[in-house]
Amino acid sequence: MENHKVFKMSFASVYPHYINKAEKKGRTKTEVDTIICWLTGYDQQTLQNQIDTKKDFETFFAEAPQLNEHVSKITGLICGYRVEDIKDPLMQKIRYMDKLIDELAKGKIMEKILRS
Repeated sequence: MENHKVFKMSFASVYPHYINKAEKKGRTKTEVDTIICWLTGYDQQTLQNQIDTKKDFETFFAEAPQLNEHVSKITGLICGYRVEDIKDPLMQKIRYMDKLIDELAKGKIMEKILRS
């Protein structure tokens, strides 16, 4: 399996970019956290622990309590790739998160982002 550089990047180093992207479009850190917790199964405290301990993306997803059962409903293009067609499971999880944050920044309502 190809090991992408992003796998070893610290989640904490990317997290502020998610927040910044959302806030530039009038969304909030709370909404970003809600999306991340929905996707990964982390609660606010365990998410903050992942950030504080600077876990890389590989560890971040490996330690995630449970990927949301509705992730298969996350479809569409991100970075020129269809998220549903990404073969590498870890890269697909990272792109799921990117896609959800993009939807937030584009103004989608939370109920649609969270596939409820």
